[in-house]
Amino acid sequence: MTRTAGPVKLESGWFRMKWFSRQARRLLSARILCAGLLLALLLLRWSDPGPVEELRLRTFDLFQLISPRVAAQRPVVIVDIDEESLRKLGQWPWPRTRVAEMIDRLTQAGAAAIAFDVIFAEPDRLSPGLAADVYRTLDEETRAKLRALPSNDQIMADAIKRSRVVLGESVLPVAVPPEEGRPPPIGVASLGSDPKPFLFHFPGLLRNIQTLDGAAAGRGLFSIIPERDGIVRRVPMVVVAQDVIAPALSLEVIRAVTGTNTIMTRADAAGIKSVAVPEARLEFPTDRNGRFWIHFAPHDEARFVSAVDVLEGRVTSDRVAQRLILVGTSATGLLDLKTTPIDPAMPGVEVHAQILESILTNATLSAPNYALLMELGAALVLGVIIIVLAPMLSPALLLLFGAAIVSLLIGTSWYYFTQQKLLIDFTFPLLSSLLIYLTLVFTNFVKEQAQRRQIRSAFGQYLSPALVEQLAQSPEKLVLGGEQREMTIMFSDVRGFTTISEIYKDDPQGLTALMNSFLTPLTNAIIDRKGTIDKYMGDAIMAFWNAPIDDPTHELNACEAALDMLDRVATLNRDREAAARESNTTFVPIQIGVGINTGKCVVGNMGSDLRFDYSVLGDSVNLASRLEGQCKSYGLPIILGSRTASIAKDRFAMLELDFIAVKGKKEPEVVYALVGREDMINSERFERWREINMRMLSRYRGRDWDSALSAIEEGRAADGEGRFATLYKVYAERIRAFQTTPPPDDWDGAYALDTK
Repeated sequence: MTRTAGPVKLESGWFRMKWFSRQARRLLSARILCAGLLLALLLLRWSDPGPVEELRLRTFDLFQLISPRVAAQRPVVIVDIDEESLRKLGQWPWPRTRVAEMIDRLTQAGAAAIAFDVIFAEPDRLSPGLAADVYRTLDEETRAKLRALPSNDQIMADAIKRSRVVLGESVLPVAVPPEEGRPPPIGVASLGSDPKPFLFHFPGLLRNIQTLDGAAAGRGLFSIIPERDGIVRRVPMVVVAQDVIAPALSLEVIRAVTGTNTIMTRADAAGIKSVAVPEARLEFPTDRNGRFWIHFAPHDEARFVSAVDVLEGRVTSDRVAQRLILVGTSATGLLDLKTTPIDPAMPGVEVHAQILESILTNATLSAPNYALLMELGAALVLGVIIIVLAPMLSPALLLLFGAAIVSLLIGTSWYYFTQQKLLIDFTFPLLSSLLIYLTLVFTNFVKEQAQRRQIRSAFGQYLSPALVEQLAQSPEKLVLGGEQREMTIMFSDVRGFTTISEIYKDDPQGLTALMNSFLTPLTNAIIDRKGTIDKYMGDAIMAFWNAPIDDPTHELNACEAALDMLDRVATLNRDREAAARESNTTFVPIQIGVGINTGKCVVGNMGSDLRFDYSVLGDSVNLASRLEGQCKSYGLPIILGSRTASIAKDRFAMLELDFIAVKGKKEPEVVYALVGREDMINSERFERWREINMRMLSRYRGRDWDSALSAIEEGRAADGEGRFATLYKVYAERIRAFQTTPPPDDWDGAYALDTK
């Protein structure tokens, strides 16, 4: 037998610390990563890019969809230029005389104020004077009479003067030259910081013709600016148009109906907080850009009266009296339909009506400037809690904790919306916390997978695939640094390997191929029976059972593996013999010896700080090595220690071999020869062998040398194959030696071996 220092089986740095230390290091790195992610998320919310804002807006949309404003009062009536009105009265724009008639009828019915969600930017083309220039077939007398008639624009202006009318204006993306003779803009006062830096700015303003503009009680912007996704949620109450602060149509209606001349904004360093009509003691919150959050009520036909019904006198005074009248259109062809959180197609004029209703019924929504701090604080606290607690909690507790946090945040946000009319969104804290948790899970998953790959790589050549997978799924079973456990150890070696090596002295590659050809099936036999290869030592193999994975039948598996190894060597020898005959080369059969012992061992990572070997140490290991060394002495391929034999005796055919004291060990050990599997136990031949063997050992230990020799001769006769020839020879030589030199009187039958 040649034993050389083989390669170290496991050279992995991940064995350098105990498993729990590795877990702590992994958690620390994951927590540091998540802390950085939390900081990035907080900065993301502070900068509030479009997608983050849209997520928040969508949450508010859902709130409004679930709980829309209840329109208990109807302070606003919409005079609708609807499809029926266009069908009966013709396409828009109508003659200004017809609009004047509608103003007069509404005024006579007691309307508090009338506002137009339409614009009259050009003179009426149907005015008599313009008609005189258009119809060329008219005689001069008729043409002169038409020119003498008042214009339609003047007629409408006169109607406006008899009422309280607010005309609509629209912002333009391009600058237009100012006109002389325009009425001065409505005064907008400021309380606190200058509001202009926070307001939307537009270079141009589309106004009504001067004839109408000068007669109106007010002028307001009906421009509606949708969000990025095209949904109308907020409407600017004041903007900067042509370098002048201009009010929205709804705000101007309130100012006009209360008879005040001033609108006021309240602002601070964070932006605009509110807009007020001081004389009316009316103040409502806005966002930092002066936009009003609309608290929508569902679309309601009861808000609308048809323009044709007004003109034909079918609208009663009680429907109009003391109400604010908005004149606009719901006709599809006039393209004034808006998408809102609760309605995909709401007329633009109804949006203005909803604004007025919200303000006048004190049902306004607001997103206070401190909402950002609340969201950041919630995200920070929740993120820290998850980073600290998530790795420590069980999945069930974590699920309950998460459900409680989700319920608390959503419930708080819902409470603020329904009870306080505040828009404070906790979607971002929830999503940021979820992202942090998923990052923890993902990093843990990645590191677990890396650890499993390391385990598979480290143990893949030394354990069966099933055991490797079990160890990869439960790495905590791999106890590092050494632990004591009951194990079964195996040593195997090739008998006469030196003789075989001499055949290949001029063919080292052939010797390497031969070694691989027998080490591979022997290794597979061990691995297939749940064994772990400890190391290769030249032509020898050291293996063990019951580590790193628990194996309750490790003694039986080791015995099965040893018998499998003999079977595979026999198959290999047949193949080699056939190949030798074909090539006319020398054939030397491979014979192995196997020693197996069970006992307490220390198993774990053994080595230095730089190199590690997952191996096993202990007196039981040494005995297994000694037993393998005695296979040649007894001429038997498999020798078992007493502990292994006591467990395996009912499953395998074995014979008691000797009571020996191996070199370096004081206590003697009863050893056994493993000769077959369970099918041999009850065979007549094995029963005969066992009876003769027990008689020989009994006579030998009882100093009945002649009877022992007789039993040996009987055994030789029964052993037709010569399997026990060397064993009988050993005992015969001992007996003759004892006949010459008897053992001492206190001899207990143990035989001290002189060799390892």
